[in-house]
Amino acid sequence: QVQLVESGGELVQPGGSLRLSCAASGRTFSNYAMGWFRQAPGKERDVVATISWSGDSTYYADSVKGRFTISRDNAKNTVYLQMNSLKPEDTAVYYCAARRSVYNSKRYHDYDYWGQGTQVTVSS
Repeated sequence: QVQLVESGGELVQPGGSLRLSCAASGRTFSNYAMGWFRQAPGKERDVVATISWSGDSTYYADSVKGRFTISRDNAKNTVYLQMNSLKPEDTAVYYCAARRSVYNSKRYHDYDYWGQGTQVTVSS
């Protein structure tokens, strides 16, 4: 059983930066692949970035590649999403998710545990 809690979302101006955090409970956190997903108003929930349990494999959606960085600190049971050069199109509720697998997946239905989401709004 894993509990995930996201934080760090807020209102930010275009071009700004945010770092989202996802704190996870459980001793087995390091054995879980993790992902960040987002859902904008009227849109489907889409993958943003994923990371394997070891952190040596990552995936980024084309829309965020080069701007966002996913990382994890297993000692702190935390996964991060560093978001730079934010655009209005990045506005969404961001969710972190954990998968009972060492392999990361870009499909939301492959994930077993979800956080409550944190709102990111990019606007002037």
